[in-house]
Amino acid sequence: MAQDYFEYRHTVGFEETNLVGNVYYVNYLRWQGRCRELFLKEKAPDVLADVQDDLKLFTLKVECEFFAEITAFDELSIRMRLSELGQTQLEFTFDYVKVAGDGAETLVARGRQRIACMRGPNTATVPSLIPDALARALEPYAAQARVLAGRAA
Repeated sequence: MAQDYFEYRHTVGFEETNLVGNVYYVNYLRWQGRCRELFLKEKAPDVLADVQDDLKLFTLKVECEFFAEITAFDELSIRMRLSELGQTQLEFTFDYVKVAGDGAETLVARGRQRIACMRGPNTATVPSLIPDALARALEPYAAQARVLAGRAA
């Protein structure tokens, strides 16, 4: 059965923890960004080339809700799904799943990220339509996504 999420696997390191041994909250947000970057690299290389040109993917909002603590050397599966697709903005959800050696999984956190597509030089960026190549690359991860009115299917 095909997965309805893009997965980034991560092993927590000591540098990502505090003195007590818990993971700093900011790392959850870093992992969202890393997951998104790897998605572009692996599933949407044409969009990545567009980003290196003049497309900008601005993060408008991030959030994360925590359910359980994780520590150094925990194995994580960060699972990204598309939750909303509009004309110039999209939204992802992220499940942070701790994967034990025996295959048991525990949801430890859930996050969300809203992105706006923009184009132009830094001094004059304007909203831009989500590239078709990006929308196509996200289709397998959009089973429950809300497609906003005006977005061509």
